[in-house]
Amino acid sequence: MIKEHDRIVLLKDVPEEGLRAGDVGTVVHIYRQGEAFEVEFMTLDGGTVAIVTLSASHVRTVSNRDITHVRELVST
Repeated sequence: MIKEHDRIVLLKDVPEEGLRAGDVGTVVHIYRQGEAFEVEFMTLDGGTVAIVTLSASHVRTVSNRDITHVRELVST
């Protein structure tokens, strides 16, 4: 079960926000007992890239098999 402040992995691109599947965000709010989540995506130095509402089917929890990978953010 995903809780507030959990890190999540994006499963689908959100091109209008410059987000790609695999990006990692932090849950800042939970809607309708986990049907959707408000998620903040940040750069590694702490700058907010986007805060988006995502359905539960568009995110998953991080696992102990995940590894962080860096990509440069492209402005749209």
